[in-house]
Formats: sequence, structure tokens, C-alpha cells
Amino acid sequence: MAVFTPLSDAQVAAFLEKFDVGSFVSLQGVASGTENSTFFVTTDRRELVLTLFEQGEHEELPFFVELLDYLDEHRLPVPGTIHDREGVALHSLEGKPALLFPRLPGRHPEAPNLAQCHALGDTLGRLHVVSKRFPGHRPNPRDINWLHVMHHKVLSYLSPADQTLMKDEVDDFEGAFIQHNELPQGALHGDLFRDNTLFEGDQLGGIIDFYNGCTGDLLFDLAIVINDWASNDDGTLNAERYDTLLSAYLARRPLTADERELWPTMLRMTALRYWLSRLLVVYVDPPAHDLTPHDPERFRTILTARIAHGALPLPEVTA
Repeated sequence: MAVFTPLSDAQVAAFLEKFDVGSFVSLQGVASGTENSTFFVTTDRRELVLTLFEQGEHEELPFFVELLDYLDEHRLPVPGTIHDREGVALHSLEGKPALLFPRLPGRHPEAPNLAQCHALGDTLGRLHVVSKRFPGHRPNPRDINWLHVMHHKVLSYLSPADQTLMKDEVDDFEGAFIQHNELPQGALHGDLFRDNTLFEGDQLGGIIDFYNGCTGDLLFDLAIVINDWASNDDGTLNAERYDTLLSAYLARRPLTADERELWPTMLRMTALRYWLSRLLVVYVDPPAHDLTPHDPERFRTILTARIAHGALPLPEVTA
């Protein structure tokens, strides 16, 4: 159960009095999630989500509020924060930072179909076009600099072959990126896996969980999506899902020449990013709560498939 700080009905009812959201009806803890305490809250007027922040850098929370509100104002399907009657979104509850959101419709797609891939690609393209003008700034905490520093921490836990694989990849990434101009920048979701989307049938109801959000290379965000949404069980790319998602995205935001050249490298780099982050959780920095870490092997499989087969050709999209 991913409710690390229990709340009573009375606590939440009193908290809601600060907001113009109606009167408290019911409270339900949400089992999913690995970092924060999340609750579904029902009032006599609407359905809400209440999140208590258990980990992370709390001073960065205003960035996430500003990003969500900015995207919401631009009519992206994200949960813009609910502000109280004084215009304040970020509060404290039971000694933890707390945010209140509207509850968006839908469920996570376990096996996304082509219509869902198209919907996500189109929305991510819109989001990236809008996010280029977002005024906030938070450096990408999982970029090439992080890979360079952090991969040394897990090498002793790996086989000699995997040690060589990881070191060679980091060296290759550093060499590849230094040869190119800065890639198009903007605000990123930073972790847009299937379980951070909500669908009602083929309709995208919302993109959630922006707490890996940052500013950086837009291509980084796109590569994370493709590695999760368009990978087969053996790590190879699924051509139909790949083409459908990317065609919808590219119709909104065409890639530059540098981005197109670096695309296979970025797919490998983001695969290594998750292989490494999951290894760190298993061996170096286990979660604060009794939760089962994600399996690092999934992204080792994806990485080795990208090395063996490269990327599929980018679809040609006509304006």
C-alpha cells in the first residue's frame, strides 16, 4: 500500500475547507505509487486527488506547480493544481507538503493499441511545442552528467561483461553529444511511461506524475516514451507502435537534423538511464519504504536490443 502517511476523514475534511471544492464525502488511499502518499477524495461536487510528498527535494515543488499550471492553461490534459481561496496551491498536511488536484478520467494502458499510441504522440508533440516557452528552469537530473558520475556506483555489482557494456556506453554518449549543437530545449515530463497516462478507451484522459519534470533536451523525453511504449518483450522495437506514435508526434514537432542524427544514441542513453537508476535502487539506495523495486533487467534488455539493431527509420511526415 503506497500510503506512507495515513490521514483521517476529519483531517482531510478540515483541509478541504481552505478550497472552493465542496464538502468532504469520502477518502480512499491509492495503492499504486512508490514515493508519495496519494488519496482519492470525493466531495459533494467533484472527484479530487490529494498527494503528500514523502521524498525528494521539497524546495523544487514550486517548479512542478508552475509547470502543471502552465500546461493546464495551454489546454494540455494534465492535472493543474487546485489553488485555495487565497490563490495558494502548495500546503502542508501532517507535516508533509501537500497538493490537491482534479481527478482525471481513465486507466493506465497495459498494452497500448495504435489509437492510444497516436493519441499520446500527438499530445506529447503539442506539449513539447508549448513547453519550449515555459519560463521555469530545473536542470535534467538524469542527463549525461548524471550517468557519468553515478554509473561508477553500481559497477562492482555487475558482471565483467556488463561493467564493460556500461562504461563503453557512457563513453560513447559523451563523444556523440559533444559533436553536436545544443538540441531543442523545453520542459519535459521526464518519466512518461504507460502508467503515467490515463485512457478512456482510445481517448487520452490525462498525463500524470510530473515529479521527474525538468527542462532539457526534448528528444530525451521522446526517447523515454518510445522505449516504454514501443518495445517488444525482447527489447526490440515494435514497428507499428513506433511509426504510429512518432508520426503523430512529428506532425506536431519535426525533429532537427541534429536530433535525427542523435536519435539512435538517445534511445540507448535513456535505456541506460533506467537500467542504472533501477540498479541504484536495488544495490545502493533502496527505497525508504517496503516496496519492491522495478527490475533493472528490463532496461538492460532494451539497451542491448538498441545496440544490436539500432533504431528503426524515423517516419516521413508531410506537412
